[in-house]
Amino acid sequence: MTADQLDPAARAELRTLPADLADAVARQLVAASVTEDPDRAYQHALAARRLAARVGVVRETCGIAAYRAGNWADALTELRAARRLTGRSSYLPLMADCERALGRLDRALALVSGPESRGLDRATEIELRIVESGIRRDQGLADAAVVALQLPEIGAGRPYAGSARLFYAYADALLDAGREKEARDWFGRAAAADTRDETDAAERFEELDEIEFADLEGSADLEGSAGLEGSAGLEGSAGLEGSAGLEDSAELDLGDLDVGG
Repeated sequence: MTADQLDPAARAELRTLPADLADAVARQLVAASVTEDPDRAYQHALAARRLAARVGVVRETCGIAAYRAGNWADALTELRAARRLTGRSSYLPLMADCERALGRLDRALALVSGPESRGLDRATEIELRIVESGIRRDQGLADAAVVALQLPEIGAGRPYAGSARLFYAYADALLDAGREKEARDWFGRAAAADTRDETDAAERFEELDEIEFADLEGSADLEGSAGLEGSAGLEGSAGLEGSAGLEDSAELDLGDLDVGG
């Protein structure tokens, strides 16, 4: 890994550092972004932080790495610092989700719907709605979780850049609300939109597809059984009609008749 692999915009933020130090920080930032193991990636981010704690992109990277590693409190601290240093509000969804993960739902909602959430770009607004949906589900408000995601992008139903996450979240909310068929449809749409394999939408779609197929098979079996039982009942009626003249037949035991068929 080399410093040249760092995104140019991120590299530009390191210009305030001496060249050698900037290269060292850049290498750690690259390692944090490409390392698959979340805990190891976080360690690289922490190494960059030790070298340049007053650079916004460093604190941002550290916060995101902490978030991916499930260190919610550390992530929140780092993202707050990044926001102070850069003035960017694009961190709000992650910050709100950290509050949610820490069980502080009121604080999470305040970030989602408070004054800080105004004037954001559309992509960040959508991410906030995804977090809000998760908060509502945590509160046991499954229908409200669905409503939170009924955005124009859902109404259009057409894939766009980043639509896989929204479609997936909507499918998950529908499933939690007991709307399995709709959830299956939206997992399918999420899978089609997920060209970068960011979600497991395809697997979720297949799971629901198998459940629906099993339900259909079960219904078919029940209908077949009902048809056979109906035929047996008709045959039994014909037999009874044939013996109707034997009013005092001792062999007819009413207790043995299947009156439920």
